[in-house]
Order: sequence, then C-alpha cells, then structure tokens
Amino acid sequence: MTDLLGPAEWQALRLSVQVAFCATLFSLPVGFAVAYALSRGRFFGRQALNVLVHLPLVMPPVVTGYLLLLGFGRTGPLGGLFEDLFGVIFAFRWTGAALAAGIMGFPLMVRAIRLSLDAVDPGLEEAAATLGASKLRVLCTVTIPLIWPGLVAGAVLAFAKGMGEFGATITFVSNIPGQTQTLALSINSLLETPGGEPLALRLAVVSIVIAAAAIALSEVLAARVARRRMR
Repeated sequence: MTDLLGPAEWQALRLSVQVAFCATLFSLPVGFAVAYALSRGRFFGRQALNVLVHLPLVMPPVVTGYLLLLGFGRTGPLGGLFEDLFGVIFAFRWTGAALAAGIMGFPLMVRAIRLSLDAVDPGLEEAAATLGASKLRVLCTVTIPLIWPGLVAGAVLAFAKGMGEFGATITFVSNIPGQTQTLALSINSLLETPGGEPLALRLAVVSIVIAAAAIALSEVLAARVARRRMR
C-alpha cells in the first residue's frame, strides 16, 4: 500500500487522522454533557440548545467555517482569548482544522449518545440513588457502563466525519500542504491538478473504506443499544 500513495498523500492521511482524533477526544466530554442535559434535563432553553447543537448538520459548511473564522480567527474574540491565555492559534493551523472537524461531527456524537441515554431505564438510576449513591457515583457506575455502545458509536461517527470534513475546514484554515491539507482537501487539490485523478481516486477509496467501516461499527453498536432498550 505504501506504493499506492505519494509522500504528500500519506502526510495528508496522517494529518487527517491527527485532526479527527483530536477533534473527537476533546469534543467527547462536551458531547456527553450536552447529550445528558438534553436527555435528562428539564430547563428553560433546552430546545434552543438542541437546535444549536444540530445547526452544523443543516447549515452550509462554508457558513460554519466563516463563523469559525469570525470567532476563532486571530482577530476574533475567542481566537484572541485562546492565543493570549494558552498560546493556541486556530486560524490557518491544524488546530483550526481539528476545531472545524469537532464542530461538524458534534451533532452526530451528541445524537448517538443521547439515544443511548434515552434507552436507559431511569428506575435503575433511581434505585442506585435510593441505596445512597451520589449522583456522580450513579453516573460512573450505572449510567456510563450502560451507554458505552452509544459513547463509542458517537465517537466513531464524529471521527469519521472529521476524516472527511471539507467545507468548514477549507473556509476556516484554507488548504495548506503539510499544515491544514487533510484527506478531503488533498483530493480536491489533486482533482484540480492535471494528471492527479489516479491519486485522487486512491484517496477516495481510502475515504470510502474508512467511512464504511465507521458506519458498520456504529450500526453494530446501535443494534446493541436497541436490544438493551427492548429488555
């Protein structure tokens, strides 16, 4: 397989894995918290939060990328704050690609986790609470072990989305080889290069294999959640 792709394409693939992994890792705790709030919470603004979470699914990706550029660019309020406090720069860096991938995959992650939470019998959590367990202990010893297939499914879907993200990424961080050129951006560049179609096709096959594996794994885990709900 090493002969099928050139150094630049391998670099794009490695960067895509790095971007998708970091995006999934950092968004998973937030995704769980939001999913838990939507599943268990009864508070003012719950529907507004639900709409906000799912906006990246229905908005044009270029709009999401533009909003990220406004908010997390070096002159944006959040971008300047992160640079001053943590030294992290998002615009035109791989970290920005990870941020874009995390936001685009966030709705898929939250939905998978929320469906798993909805499948948990609240009586099990109430029983543990009546035995003296704190909310944190109930969460760690009852809820999370019951929803682990949903957690994994959400992470897998978010990772796969991050691997294939294009619109928001190119708008926010551009297409810089070795810096922000992920798998999808590399395919786009090859299609615009004379004679680049064979390599573009190989990268497309890699993308299809990754996406298909992610969907298959998420379906297996979703089936486990469904069987648990029927018990």
